[in-house]
Amino acid sequence: MALVQATYFSKALARNVTITAVIPASKMVFPGTPLPEKKPFKTLYLLHGILGNHADWITGSRIRMLAEENNLAVIMPSGENSFYVDDEARGNMFGEFIGVDLVEATREIFRLSDKREDTFIAGLSMGGYGAIRNGLKYCDTFSHVAGLSSALVTYRAPEATEDAPFRFGKRSYFEAIFGDLDKLRESDKDPEGVLKIIKAQGKPVPKMYMACGTEDPLVDVNRRYRDFLISEGVDLKYEEGPGAHDWKFWDTYIEKVIQWLPL
Repeated sequence: MALVQATYFSKALARNVTITAVIPASKMVFPGTPLPEKKPFKTLYLLHGILGNHADWITGSRIRMLAEENNLAVIMPSGENSFYVDDEARGNMFGEFIGVDLVEATREIFRLSDKREDTFIAGLSMGGYGAIRNGLKYCDTFSHVAGLSSALVTYRAPEATEDAPFRFGKRSYFEAIFGDLDKLRESDKDPEGVLKIIKAQGKPVPKMYMACGTEDPLVDVNRRYRDFLISEGVDLKYEEGPGAHDWKFWDTYIEKVIQWLPL
């Protein structure tokens, strides 16, 4: 198992970026044990939440052990506080970075499968939103999409004000991320809107997994999106369990995500 920190030039972001990767290579093979088949790895692109970076999943969860046990490559980028969407005005094309640039670059750097059925995306909180939005938008790349405690703030953003106690809940922040909030619904930055767009285009809809803690303040929007996906006939597995918006919940449920993936 290799734990790698790599820096490369991102065309989408027009700067060098650093990622953390877990690559199930260089395993000890004991005498009498069959040699592992040398084929490209199935890959999970795993996104952090707000205030985090590419190292969060390594320090907060058992992802390294789970990847090794399941012979799964895991790629963890930094999304800053961008919600993993494109900001054309500033040149911060984080959606394109996740859905195109990062996938192409890591397939060149590591021995990763280039097949859609072997390529997955997941995330927590802001990263849950980012995985859902970009997993759907780039549905030709990702076959399975998972969101844990997903920050589906597009349901709340149009009614946001400047009175929110948390800076990332203020209307001005949402406007900086999503643009004109009156046009957010049904756009490709809206998780409902992007699904309708790809369905109208006749594109394949990924299989989806969602989980949220019953004590999580985001459980209401997760249930709302769950109901929408069911109404649209999406292949969805949805789970709730005791837990808040914390690593105890995410560490438990990332294992369930990996068990759900076609490994």
